[in-house]
Amino acid sequence: MTHSAPGRLVISRATPDDWRTVVEWAAGEGWNPGLRDVPSFFAQDPEGFFIGRVDGEAASAISVVNYDDQYAFLGFYLVRPDLRGRGHGLATWNTALAHAGRRTVGLDGVVTQQDNYRRSGFEFTHTTMRYLGPAPTGAPTPANIRPVEAAGLRAITAYDAASHPADRPRFLDPWLTAPGHRALARIVDGRVTGYGVLRPAREALRIGPLFADTRADAEALFDALTAEADGAPVAIDVPETQPEAVALAESRGLKPTFETARMYTGPVRPLAQERVFGVATLELG
Repeated sequence: MTHSAPGRLVISRATPDDWRTVVEWAAGEGWNPGLRDVPSFFAQDPEGFFIGRVDGEAASAISVVNYDDQYAFLGFYLVRPDLRGRGHGLATWNTALAHAGRRTVGLDGVVTQQDNYRRSGFEFTHTTMRYLGPAPTGAPTPANIRPVEAAGLRAITAYDAASHPADRPRFLDPWLTAPGHRALARIVDGRVTGYGVLRPAREALRIGPLFADTRADAEALFDALTAEADGAPVAIDVPETQPEAVALAESRGLKPTFETARMYTGPVRPLAQERVFGVATLELG
């Protein structure tokens, strides 16, 4: 049994049940978490989630999820509002970051925290903007769109790996198949030219990832993913270094609403950035 003095922060690894509390905090911050994100997040690295408690009550949280021996991603850096300004966030940050070891760590940081992240060794690479608006209606049925099962998990995993700093089959398997997730691929002449996932969330449907060879492929996937949304709000997180991705979001009537910065502590492997029309999730990259 762990004993602690009253008011002292105690940090431990979090369980999926713990993380449902953290997701509620994220919702309160306006981050619009997906309804069924937690199983996919823990599938990637169940040891990468940390929670701080004061007098047995959840007070702080962070995730540092390891993908492989070279790369990790940090997210969910949160402190309960009534306990901020007491050093709980930094203590939780330091404990969790040790989990990454010597790996390069990435994050998508909110504007107000970017200077703090720089002091911890993170360097800015680009801005990611959340675009939000009603799903288009009346679009024609796109050609060459199939459920991801038609391409096979191995082909989708390989396509994803070319567009992300690390392979992530443990994450993708449940992400593609979770209840309510709509996962589609574009297959042309027997080859995958893109894939995307739409999932239910608190305030708007979320698209992510949306990876595609060309804007035409991305448009076809976007329209197919949102075809049954009936004008419901939809959001996608777009790297602003990808002008074709920005143009796609704007062409579908979406507006910029929420800015973050992609930052890294070191180098990441080369990736096909031109394929990234929408990131999977700001919490796990």
